[in-house]
Amino acid sequence: MSRYDDIINLPHHVSQTRTPMSMENRAAQFAPFAALSGHNEAINETARQTSSKIELSEGELATLTKRLEYAIQLQSSVTVTYFQPDSHKEGGKYVTADGIIKKIDEYEGCIIFTDKLSIRLADVLSIDGDIFNDFDD
Repeated sequence: MSRYDDIINLPHHVSQTRTPMSMENRAAQFAPFAALSGHNEAINETARQTSSKIELSEGELATLTKRLEYAIQLQSSVTVTYFQPDSHKEGGKYVTADGIIKKIDEYEGCIIFTDKLSIRLADVLSIDGDIFNDFDD
């Protein structure tokens, strides 16, 4: 004879005063507890690499200005590589944009494409495209 034989076959107790807990709430009691919520995200953000901005020389800036004027004059598609600052930490990354340059907004200091994309002149690293194959820098 076992020690629990006297209670093993008794009916399950149902409280007269309290409503039974739903299965979802009962299961939630045993869900894993994240004591350091957000810790993994913070580690991943710290590990994420950013690049520093490349400073162009006077000669490179002059070449960039000539290419920019030529691209606006011909109204042809170009590829602009520019620095995009990171919104969370120091540094950023270099990205490219393809399109036709509409104009230079000298007041805001930016290049405006026909599709309304705006890139700060100070962030531009290079302007490339097929139109520069015969262009003499």
